[in-house]
Amino acid sequence: MCLAIPAIVTALEDGDMAVVALEGIKKRISVALLDEIEVGDYVLVHVGYALHKVSPEEAERTLQLMAEAGILKEELEEISGGAA
Repeated sequence: MCLAIPAIVTALEDGDMAVVALEGIKKRISVALLDEIEVGDYVLVHVGYALHKVSPEEAERTLQLMAEAGILKEELEEISGGAA
């Protein structure tokens, strides 16, 4: 389905790259579209890019709605390559 999904930034890397985590899945993404980003920030991730920073409350609310709608597991499987 490829929705944007909230994830927390766990590490910053050279070249506008970062590592994000969600439900035990870690993924290396580009943060080139964002002006400022820090470890601990929540971002909306879509096809390997952080599109927008969101508050922890908005991230939690979005993840809860996705889980209730039955699409969170599907999205996690997609971003992990089917290993969720």
